[in-house]
Amino acid sequence: MSRPGIDRVFERRLAALLNGGEPQLLQGGHKGVEKESLRVLPSGSLAHTPHPPALGSALTNEHITTDYSESLIELVTPAFSQSWQLLQYLLDLHQFVYRHLGDELLWATSMPCAITSDADIPLAQYGSSHVGRMKTVYRNGLGLRYGRMMQAISGVHFNYSFPLPFWEAWAAARAASGHGQPFVSGCYFDLLRNYRRYGWLVLYLFGVSPVVCKSFLRGRRFGLEDFGAGTAFSPYATSLRMSDVGYRNRNQAGLSVSVNNLEEYVHDLTRAISTAYPPYEALGVEVEGEWRQLNANILQIENEYYSFIRPKRVARSGERPTKALRRAGVEYVEVRALDVSAFDPVGVNQNKLRFLEAFLALCLMKESAPIAAAEQAALDDNHLTVARRGREPGLTLWREGRSVPMREWARELLDAMTGICEVLDHGAAERPYGQALATQAAKVEDVALTPSARLLAELTAGESFFDLALRMSATHKAYFLDLYAPNEERLREFSREAQESLAAQHSIEAADRGTFEEYLARYFAE
Repeated sequence: MSRPGIDRVFERRLAALLNGGEPQLLQGGHKGVEKESLRVLPSGSLAHTPHPPALGSALTNEHITTDYSESLIELVTPAFSQSWQLLQYLLDLHQFVYRHLGDELLWATSMPCAITSDADIPLAQYGSSHVGRMKTVYRNGLGLRYGRMMQAISGVHFNYSFPLPFWEAWAAARAASGHGQPFVSGCYFDLLRNYRRYGWLVLYLFGVSPVVCKSFLRGRRFGLEDFGAGTAFSPYATSLRMSDVGYRNRNQAGLSVSVNNLEEYVHDLTRAISTAYPPYEALGVEVEGEWRQLNANILQIENEYYSFIRPKRVARSGERPTKALRRAGVEYVEVRALDVSAFDPVGVNQNKLRFLEAFLALCLMKESAPIAAAEQAALDDNHLTVARRGREPGLTLWREGRSVPMREWARELLDAMTGICEVLDHGAAERPYGQALATQAAKVEDVALTPSARLLAELTAGESFFDLALRMSATHKAYFLDLYAPNEERLREFSREAQESLAAQHSIEAADRGTFEEYLARYFAE
């Protein structure tokens, strides 16, 4: 008799992969991180200074840029095959940035504080070129549509692609006729669908935003409770950032983008970026010579669509994301649901990255049926439920039309990951992936070990969320500035890249021809 919850299809696929005689084929997937942080003054208020010139051009520097706001730094690592290499690079980036911030700090949490109004959040500036201007106008449109405060939330994005040798072995395990790009893209969409089914587990394990500053709420309640002066919370929340309080986009609630296959995904996004939306038309596009938004469509561009995970392909210069996907298929996935961890100076740690790598393999390898509209609604509810109430005793979620205890489902998923972690640990005596899995399994058994519970425990000492975040921000700054034996060669490399990026921006500006309107017309005609 089989054990409850056992996925025989998944077990057969994993066994077939292992029986191929090369278990290391799952090792060495490419991993990268994008980490956002607000620049703040020692008082904790938002810094209004320009992006520091010593960090290079936000338009052309591949590794140090800005996101929505001029005050919102984004650090981008290359792709590495080992998570320790990635984290070392991210640490070096932080150390370089802090050498050029003066007395400013990088805010240590996802949720912002001490912002009085939308007008207090400066839009990111990218110079006078057409492409730079387009990026700023796009951000102005986001502010008009959703409010600038929501765009000031920061996060960590995890980019991952499976190692190339894996695909041939996986095709054999699936008895597929080939392992070319159509097969690879199809498998990544298997992963995307299952992440929608199981991604609530990431919010439970790694969510660290159960509280917010009341300044962020701006008088709205969202059903939150008071937690001392200046702080509001939800008693069992894991990630208010990923709930209706934060970045869960209420304006996009009616937008449905299929991940059943590449064709449907591109079709749905293309329709959204080409369909006018009356409330956005009412805002105006170009009014008395001022560009308010790029257009009045449901989405200005593809990146406006917010999702927990995205299929990605590195685009050519000037190429739209959907065109890149249509041209060459899915190259990697971007997991966007991670809160910035106040307990890690770089916002993330190796255990988290290793777990995510194994979790994405689970999502790819489990059976993944198409998602119908009714199932998608239930999956959205599961994510919101865990974001808002993930630590609630006896919490249940919807699974295949019935209510199941969240903890039992979590145990089942973690148990299924055991074999994957054994494959990833092949040849490593210290079993780092198995240890990462055990660390997360402990959180399922003891809710007090979750980062969200840990943050609330820190606050019970009487601190406000603002005070805690400011204290952790100062602690992180001291950590980076006091690090022994910095990697001077890499820091010089960052300095060279910064100077080269400034020259690259000037070249782009000098090469511009025609009007901004003509540039936009060419871009959208693609």
